[in-house]
Amino acid sequence: METLVQPWKTFSATLGLGVLSEGWNLAEVPDPGTARVFTVEVPFAESFANPPVVHASLTGFDMDHAYSGRLSLKVSEITPSGFFVNLHTWDDTRVYAVELSWLAIGA
Repeated sequence: METLVQPWKTFSATLGLGVLSEGWNLAEVPDPGTARVFTVEVPFAESFANPPVVHASLTGFDMDHAYSGRLSLKVSEITPSGFFVNLHTWDDTRVYAVELSWLAIGA
């Protein structure tokens, strides 16, 4: 019986987001205790056959030093053609910009 080997496909990039990004809301100070989320869709240059494994990490940020620094990064809705990055902050944190790198591996 012949074994069919399918090569892995990988894509990666660095993404910069911030106050110049449409819809950016992480630099505003809302009512105390309020959470804010900025979500951006990341399309792949070419689709995978199935949803790949995606790893994303924060590689840089610009935050107001007068307030507590709170920031989390999550990946969601991974499909063969792309995924979403969700940046979360809360309370009085002001985030002016972030840089993140991501890597997708699949077939």
